[in-house]
Amino acid sequence: MNVLLKYSDIDLQQWQLLTNSSPVASWFQTPEAYEFFSSLPEIMQPFVIAVEKEKMLKGLVIGYVTKEKSSLKQFFTRRAVIYGGPLLAEDITDQELKSLLLTLDSWLYKRTIYVETRNFSDYNPWRHIFEDCGFRYQPHLNFHVDTSSLETINQNLGKDRKRNIKLSLREGATILDNPTIAQVKSYYAILARLYKTKVRTPLYEWTFFEKLYSLPSARFLLVQYNDDIIGGTTCVMLENHIVYEWFVCGEDSKYKNVFPSVLATYAGLQFAADHHCPRFDLMGAGTPDEHYGVRDFKARFGGELVEHGRFLRINSDILYQLGKTIVKLIRII
Repeated sequence: MNVLLKYSDIDLQQWQLLTNSSPVASWFQTPEAYEFFSSLPEIMQPFVIAVEKEKMLKGLVIGYVTKEKSSLKQFFTRRAVIYGGPLLAEDITDQELKSLLLTLDSWLYKRTIYVETRNFSDYNPWRHIFEDCGFRYQPHLNFHVDTSSLETINQNLGKDRKRNIKLSLREGATILDNPTIAQVKSYYAILARLYKTKVRTPLYEWTFFEKLYSLPSARFLLVQYNDDIIGGTTCVMLENHIVYEWFVCGEDSKYKNVFPSVLATYAGLQFAADHHCPRFDLMGAGTPDEHYGVRDFKARFGGELVEHGRFLRINSDILYQLGKTIVKLIRII
């Protein structure tokens, strides 16, 4: 058994085979995702760790350590994010997974305050191994929407969503499925305002979206009304499997009978069906014990509510609690 710590050491053919066969595959664990993260050195420091046996890849994890412009803020908030969770072979052994997770922990221990996997699939078969390696399971909800066909999508939509979509289209709102970079920048301005005034958490800089725009697996679906961009969604796709809605926004209260956020997500559902992806992942619906308005919005698209949770590995309890306090203060201010 070998543990690999460099992207250049990993056999890309084996990586593709693992992606094709893994029950927990996601776009966020593909070479394209790693190369995308690597193109943003001013925002993040990506890493990839893999375990192989007899030249066959058995497990792999891609993530990134956050970067802040302020060295003080970086010190108090440095963390590693692993979108989707690790990419694992169905027959990975406990020892192979343990080697992967312990190497991950060793590499990140002094670089981060904590490590978080944001799971988009069911990791229950391996939960005991994560916990043995110092990871805590945290409940977290999500919605998976069946996009096997357009008929299925429309059958499962809530009545109010159907009404919102019909009204928006009748009013003259349209979907741009191949927008210009200038139109994407207009969408980004709306998204940035949303994060500043309501979400109250940092949003990636424009460079992130500008580079995402050029990726083959990424798609910006924007809502246009009276020649203006009034909303949209950012999606990435694991071909023939899943479409992920990474960001969505809209100026929903600005226009009568036009609901850009609803129309944008519906466009994402249609995109998934058109590209033979049977699942649309809404990428998070909060924790079970908290009221979360976004969960109510997502619930009306007819998806299945799932709890695949997150795994959290805290490297410094004192700094972790201090960082949580700082984030809460930022949201209040």
